[in-house]
Amino acid sequence: MLFRDRIDAGRQLAQRLSAYAGRADVVIVGLPRGGVPVAAEVAKALHVPLDIMVVRKLGVPGHEELALGAIAPGDALVVNPGVMAQLREPEVALHEAMARETKELERREQEYRVARPSIDLRGKTALVVDDGLATGATMHAAVEALRRRGVMQCVVAVPVAAWESRRSFEDAGIEVVFVFEPQEFHAVGRHYEDFTQTTDEEVLQVLREVLEGTQDSCRSFTIIPPQLQKGE
Repeated sequence: MLFRDRIDAGRQLAQRLSAYAGRADVVIVGLPRGGVPVAAEVAKALHVPLDIMVVRKLGVPGHEELALGAIAPGDALVVNPGVMAQLREPEVALHEAMARETKELERREQEYRVARPSIDLRGKTALVVDDGLATGATMHAAVEALRRRGVMQCVVAVPVAAWESRRSFEDAGIEVVFVFEPQEFHAVGRHYEDFTQTTDEEVLQVLREVLEGTQDSCRSFTIIPPQLQKGE
C-alpha cells in the first residue's frame, strides 16, 4: 500500500471522513509540518475550515529518534513511561529535551500564525490530521492541547497507522480514522512514494492558499455527503 505523496494521502483519507463533510461544527487540525499538506486536502474535500496545532516530539538527548514524549502549546505535555524507565536520569533528559523543543515550538507557532490565525475551537469537533501515526506521542500531545482549548470531540485521522498506537487512542475513547494499518509497522515514510520533508515555506504556502481560497481547482475534489448521495 503506497501513497504517491501527502496530497494523494489526504485525498484518500478524506474519503474515509465523508460523514463530516459540510458540518459547521467541524474543523480540520493539521500537525506541522508533514500533516499540513494532508490536512489541507481533507479540509478542501470536506468544505470545512483548516487550523493547525504545532507539536514537538521530545527526543532522548543523543538519541532523538527515541521519543520521551511530546509538547504542544498551552503547556500540554505527554511522556512515554516505557522510555523514561529505561533512562538513568529521566528527569534530566526530559528537562533538556523540553528546553530545546520549546524554543522550536514557539518559533513555529509564531511563524505559522501569521498565515493562519487561530480559530475558536470551543465546542467544535476537531479532526486531527497527520501524515501517519507511529508512536503516537505528538498526536497525544495535540489532543491534550485541543481539549484545553475547549474542543468538544477529537477524532484522530491519518493515512497510515501503527496498530499499537491506534489502540492507545481507542482505549482512551478517541476515534481513529485511517486508510491503511500494516501488520508490521516500521516507519510512516515507507508507505509513501514521495515522503520528502515538508519545509516551513511549504507549510506557510498551504496555509495561505487555504485561508485565501486560492488552491488550484485541479488539485481539489468534492465529497458528496451520504445524505445527498441517497437523494435525501
